[in-house]
Amino acid sequence: MLDTAPPQYRLLDHADHYARWSGLAIGIVAAQALSTLGDVEFEQRVVFAITAFGLCAVAGVLLADALTLRPQEAVRTASLAPRLVRDHVPPRMGPLIALQGVSLVILLVITAATASVDPDRVFVTGKVVATTCNGMRETLGPWPGLYYSLPTFGALAIATPTCAWALRRIAHGPGEEQQRRDRAWAVTGAWGLLVSSQQLYAVLMVSVALTETGCAGVLGALTFWVFYPLALLNVFTVVWSLVTVVAPRAVDDEAAEDEAFDDE
Repeated sequence: MLDTAPPQYRLLDHADHYARWSGLAIGIVAAQALSTLGDVEFEQRVVFAITAFGLCAVAGVLLADALTLRPQEAVRTASLAPRLVRDHVPPRMGPLIALQGVSLVILLVITAATASVDPDRVFVTGKVVATTCNGMRETLGPWPGLYYSLPTFGALAIATPTCAWALRRIAHGPGEEQQRRDRAWAVTGAWGLLVSSQQLYAVLMVSVALTETGCAGVLGALTFWVFYPLALLNVFTVVWSLVTVVAPRAVDDEAAEDEAFDDE
């Protein structure tokens, strides 16, 4: 049987996949370029690279959503039940990623508040934290104060409302249920990739700084019981989010169960 679909629809059939993958590819290139900036210290280069990669992933997913083909026939709206955003995002990972986003903001606010302030060097303040060890004052770093966290706050300020708007648009827009779910999962994964990668690096910076001091004590216990498990959780979220951006249906257990049921 001949393919009767218009040529423009055949070209756009997989454009959303290419857009998501291109966003990740461009993010890798941008991160590589930013990581080799010679005039910027290593920790700041890593922050720039992670931020650029996360923003490119979000941009690729949003472009993919814009390129997704909508149904051309009339859509039946017999159901009176309102569509909710929470019904389209991952039921388990969605709340976890949202919680990670909140905890990231709290962590960065705390580290910014505890960072050492140098009135004579305002633009480089917040790089270390001052502590007392055996009666002697010392500084620990690098510390994710404002010097390192400003790009993260900027990225969250841009990506969070944009992704929230996209999820609302997907939930209330046209399309099949599975198509809307795939798009919503991809947006969730992109935002989760940005949040979890930023939090992972912030947690690693805090852990390295706290374990540098010879007065482990409470700081060592805090690192072992809080920051190390949080780092492992963020590693898992980064992997899940990356897979979700590449192939949303690959991690959609409900979709897999529905397909298995249909086959039977």
